[in-house]
Amino acid sequence: MPLFHRPLKPSEYAVGVFTAAYLGASLVRLICSPNAEFAFYLTVTLLLLGAVVALHRKIDLHIGALWGLAVWGLLHMAGGLVYLPVDWPIGGETHVLYNLWLIEDRLKYDQVVHAFGFGLVTWIAWQGLTYAFAQHGVRPRPTLGLMTLCVCVGMGAGALNEVVEFAAFQTLPETNVGEYENTGWDLVSNLVGSLIAATVIYLRRQPEVGK
Repeated sequence: MPLFHRPLKPSEYAVGVFTAAYLGASLVRLICSPNAEFAFYLTVTLLLLGAVVALHRKIDLHIGALWGLAVWGLLHMAGGLVYLPVDWPIGGETHVLYNLWLIEDRLKYDQVVHAFGFGLVTWIAWQGLTYAFAQHGVRPRPTLGLMTLCVCVGMGAGALNEVVEFAAFQTLPETNVGEYENTGWDLVSNLVGSLIAATVIYLRRQPEVGK
């Protein structure tokens, strides 16, 4: 049985090649420099990749969402693999990209990645709702209620991410997860990203005046 019910588009192949390239490079880096925490997150990333493929097969995700997820994965891998000069400002103990202050004591790389990623999840939730409604011959409008539901999906996925990080913290001898304040800012970043995505969807899909 074919993976998809239609031939893959060139843009979809490009996303696949892009994703395979950085995951392959990450695997090589892991083999050369074993790291239990990164091995854990790479495994989680591969599982999520399988879930995205299954979802795309079902509802045919927008190509922008696929590219967004691919870039999010790259940002995530780079966050744990790219080491920074020791004199660069970081919010943590390890000089990796995830801990980099983009605006010192105000905005971290990690927070931007969280907002970007879970904003994407919110958009994908809307695509899933649109598909579900379409199965019943209905084209949904992005009402406040539906957008709230999508934001809740994004926030729920973000909370699940924190559970995964907590599992890593509990089972691995050393992690870069951070403490309670870091978790709180992660959740705030998830909310900001989800709200931005929902607002864009709501504003772009509103009918013209008088329609």
